[in-house]
Amino acid sequence: MQIDISSLESLLQKADKVALVGHFNPDGDALGSVTAAYHYLKGRGMHPRIILPSPYPDNMAFLEPDDPQDRMLICEHDLDGARRLVAGADVVICLDLNRLARTEYLEEDILHAPGKKVLIDHHIPAELDRFDLAISTVNVSSTCELLFWILLAMPDIDGDTGRIGARCAESLYVGMMTDTNNFSNSVLPSTFEMASKLIARGVDKDGLQEKVLSCYSVSRTRLMGHLIKDKMKVLPAYRTAYMLLSNKEKDRYHFKPGDSEGFVNLPLAISSVLVSAFFTENFDSQYVRVSLRSKGTIDVNRFAARYFNGGGHRNAAGGRLYMPLEAVPAYFEASLASWAKEEKFL
Repeated sequence: MQIDISSLESLLQKADKVALVGHFNPDGDALGSVTAAYHYLKGRGMHPRIILPSPYPDNMAFLEPDDPQDRMLICEHDLDGARRLVAGADVVICLDLNRLARTEYLEEDILHAPGKKVLIDHHIPAELDRFDLAISTVNVSSTCELLFWILLAMPDIDGDTGRIGARCAESLYVGMMTDTNNFSNSVLPSTFEMASKLIARGVDKDGLQEKVLSCYSVSRTRLMGHLIKDKMKVLPAYRTAYMLLSNKEKDRYHFKPGDSEGFVNLPLAISSVLVSAFFTENFDSQYVRVSLRSKGTIDVNRFAARYFNGGGHRNAAGGRLYMPLEAVPAYFEASLASWAKEEKFL
């Protein structure tokens, strides 16, 4: 992969304080990319800080910086502090988001911040003109994979994976592993090359899989069973399945951030299902979070953009609906009927 790195290196050479910003409801790729960038910049003697709009999943806590003073700053807990960090940064680097609105609270702060703005992302580009430098491509599995190739191209790394710090390498692997659903989707030859290089560098693949994928609670496992048994609705005519998760069910199963990670993929194990949708009521009931997945050439990115105020990738996308959860099934099925004809996958 050819990456012109000179502009990024030039910006970093002139910077000291760097704000690393991820997206709302951070997943493994968002956490992996901001923490990998943190460890790399810290190793250069700079002063990076990580800002996330909302809390990260408990099973990702091991990615936190070691220095207590550098712990990830969560906007929902300290919005004023996050805004001060953005305003005082020499460079603001946004990772794993293609629209500043995905920072939820910081869109205007980032736009008006005096520092340079950088984007590193693997989604379909939407707002490249809002950044001084945008490194964006869909031809990678994840933002962490893109960041891996960027770091290899940096002058101080110079193609030597051994020069990537251990904590940085660990974060990069976690982001790639989770965004590919442990190598189940969005995998390219470059993805396996990245994994091979990181494992050769010393990343403990089995240990990271254990930490991230085998650490859930009993209540989370029971919730998954409840959704599959009692909530999954299959629409054979549209080769689609969907599930809804309410706040009452979250309370009943002691839901924590990240507990629903991967649930949207479960119906795709059914041979006749080509599209899966998962709708989650937000904690304050102001909107419903939408997750979409598909098989083959079915483009749920277009589906998300047209009907769910969102977007993403061909086989993995998301969005939001501003309606009560109980209104979602009728809206979804009507939207699906129209979209399926356009997509011509019936």
